[in-house]
Amino acid sequence: MTRSESMARAKIAVIPGDGIGPEVVAEGIKVLDRVGDHFGHCFDFAYGSVGGEAIDKFGTALPDETLRLCKKSDAILFGAVGGPKWDDPKAKVRPEQGLLELRKRLNLFANIRPVKVNTQLKDSTPFKPEILDGVDLVVVRELTGGLYFGRPKRQWTTSRGRRAVDSMIYSEEEISRILRVGFELAKRRRKKLTSVDKANVLESSRLWRQIALEMEPQYPDVKLDHLLVDTCAMHLIRRPAQFDVIVTENTFGDILTDEASVLAGSVGMLPSASLNMDRSGDDGKPARALGLYEPIHGSAPDLVGRDMANPIAMILSVAMMLRYSLGLDREAEAIEGAVDRVLERGYRTPDIMEEGMKAVGTVEMGSAIADHVSGTI
Repeated sequence: MTRSESMARAKIAVIPGDGIGPEVVAEGIKVLDRVGDHFGHCFDFAYGSVGGEAIDKFGTALPDETLRLCKKSDAILFGAVGGPKWDDPKAKVRPEQGLLELRKRLNLFANIRPVKVNTQLKDSTPFKPEILDGVDLVVVRELTGGLYFGRPKRQWTTSRGRRAVDSMIYSEEEISRILRVGFELAKRRRKKLTSVDKANVLESSRLWRQIALEMEPQYPDVKLDHLLVDTCAMHLIRRPAQFDVIVTENTFGDILTDEASVLAGSVGMLPSASLNMDRSGDDGKPARALGLYEPIHGSAPDLVGRDMANPIAMILSVAMMLRYSLGLDREAEAIEGAVDRVLERGYRTPDIMEEGMKAVGTVEMGSAIADHVSGTI
């Protein structure tokens, strides 16, 4: 009997955060509850604070209690952080620090962001449909190093004015482990890995490329290509179907995946998983481990309370959680299939709305997907 054929019980840390985070997380939980009912699993939810709302309540962006909750959970569902209320550039505590600290403290170094174009949404993008044919790629982003974490990082004033510094620092270990995730994922897909760097300018990128070349012989069945990040940004728009797996450092991956969201029709369509993938299972695949699952979109404060946010990225993040942290592949496929069927039936939130489709809000979209998971529609 496989894991997905027996009852699973899992403890899920729920961190709604700021902005539309609570709204989309609620729809993700709605769908997950329906999965539990339909497949006979039990998901126990415990809630924590992070980001701006944590600053308001506790004076810190990541309370110790939230960190403890995450450490003792099987997986984490995360909404979003930030908003105009906390945007003062002089503030010593910022909402984003909570998410960055959570990634670092849990060693969630591998961010997996799939970009797949749903055939139902080809007309809702600014691209010609033929450019989107066959687009099915994954970006593997290094998540706990580089500019976001390097030291020194500070501002100061000199006799000639104000100055600031951020440091892009990478160790061989940090680079090799994220490259290995990219190679392993490419080996199980279409066997093509594109390593993205800025080796013509940056020393950290030159080290990155050296290590990629050194690791290449370990994966003779994977074709390795190298692209400068600016060239990759151009090719993502002109020839996106050429990519299978892209692996890159923290800042480049953040920018490229937001760009790639346009291919899928909206940033509200793209899920992500942030994982500690140091261990491997008996089959050579990454072992199930604690992961943080979140939509790649931000807190979208202009949409808060208007029932307009697209919950699909959050719901697809739930599917990734089932697959990567809980080993429930069949259940993950049920969610993904439900999303496809809802889109086929013409349901659209404002960000992906087309003429002739059925306009729905956050709650109705979540309910429709949940109903399709359980077969009640």
